Amino acid sequence: MKRPIAAELRLDQRKLPAQIFGRFVKRSNSRKEREERSQLAWQAFGKPGRDPNGLSSVLEGIAQQGGWTPHLKIAQLSSHWDQVVGPVIAQHSTVTSYEQGRLTIQARTTVWATQLTYMVPQLRSKISERLQMPVEEIIVTGPRSQQFSHHPFVRRSWANPKG
Repeated sequence: MKRPIAAELRLDQRKLPAQIFGRFVKRSNSRKEREERSQLAWQAFGKPGRDPNGLSSVLEGIAQQGGWTPHLKIAQLSSHWDQVVGPVIAQHSTVTSYEQGRLTIQARTTVWATQLTYMVPQLRSKISERLQMPVEEIIVTGPRSQQFSHHPFVRRSWANPKG
C-alpha cells in the first residue's frame, strides 16, 4: 500500500486544508469585494462628482484637437441662418464657406445678392458675435452658371486659339 501524498511530501496534516483551500477563500473574498464595489458604483451613478469630465467637454476637446471647430460653427450658422438674416432672405441664400476670416454667402439670384451686399456691415457684427470667430470679410456671390468649358472633352478654342 502506498503512503498518503501528504506523508510523502512531508506536509503537516493539520495545515493541509488551509493550504489547499486558502486561495479559494481569498478568491471568493475578492469576488465579494468586486460585487460590493460594483453595487456601490451603480448607486453612485449619475451623482455629481462621479464623472471627471462631462460629455460636452470631452467632445469639445476632440473637436479642438481635430480642427473641427470652424466647420462645426459654420454648420451651426447654416442651421440657424434664418435667425441671423430673417426667414425671407434665408430662403434665398446659404452660407457656403469660411476660410481664414472670409465668410462666403451664396444667393439664389442677383437681386438677393445685392440685398445681402447692402446688409454686410450688419451681418459682420451679428455673425462674428454668434460664431465667436473673427469675420474680417463677407463675400456675397450670386448664382453660378454651369461652365462646360472645364469638361475634358470640350475644346476651348475661344480661350486659346492654338488649342
